[in-house]
Amino acid sequence: MQQLRLLAKSLLGSLRDLLPIIIVVGFFQLAVIQQPIPNFLEILTGTLFIVIGLTLFVHGLETGLFPIGETMAHEFAQKGSLPWLLLFAFALGFGTTVAEPALIAVADEAAVIAAEGRAIENTEAARESYALGLRLTVAVSVGFAILLGVFRILKGWPIQYLIIGGYLGIVIMTAFAPREIIGIAYDSGGVTTSTITVPLVTALGVGLASAIKGRNPMVDGFGLIAFASLTPMIFVMAYGMLI
Repeated sequence: MQQLRLLAKSLLGSLRDLLPIIIVVGFFQLAVIQQPIPNFLEILTGTLFIVIGLTLFVHGLETGLFPIGETMAHEFAQKGSLPWLLLFAFALGFGTTVAEPALIAVADEAAVIAAEGRAIENTEAARESYALGLRLTVAVSVGFAILLGVFRILKGWPIQYLIIGGYLGIVIMTAFAPREIIGIAYDSGGVTTSTITVPLVTALGVGLASAIKGRNPMVDGFGLIAFASLTPMIFVMAYGMLI
């Protein structure tokens, strides 16, 4: 019964979140364009699937991913093994990012455009190699970002100085990176903070900050996602310079 109540709560939340989008689309379609909504039945079916999918996704986060991240963070903090904690942080960042559907889509599209622009050979093997190299570069960068973020939580360093330093590095690298890679690098910072990475990484940071004496989860637990969106820009521009 408890799970059913939570599922119903997630369903109501999904409907509430999607309602503004439905109102905006309906208003402009009927009041501005003044035309009936085309393929109304198909759109209605798709919207229903979105509501169901979003409900199950949010419910899965609350009952699965968030508890896993927080529990493992507590266990590593109690174990007191810094190397294992840092290794877990890197592996978590790498594993969640390399599986991101948004990153896979962007990497594949970037490979196609690079081939059409003759930046790489227009062969299937070359496109696959380019896309895989881009995905691995971004995944390694996010792994490094989570490792750095966890180390920051342990040491209690202020996050703003690291973020400012990182963006200064991005500005400097932009001046030297090939033009063809700059846009991809900037987009890579956005696609890494998506459906799989964000919940686990957030839970890890909050759980770790909660488990360490003298750390405030509100101050120290958040900020890992900022690192995860910053480091891919640096790493991908470096990747573009190398290849």
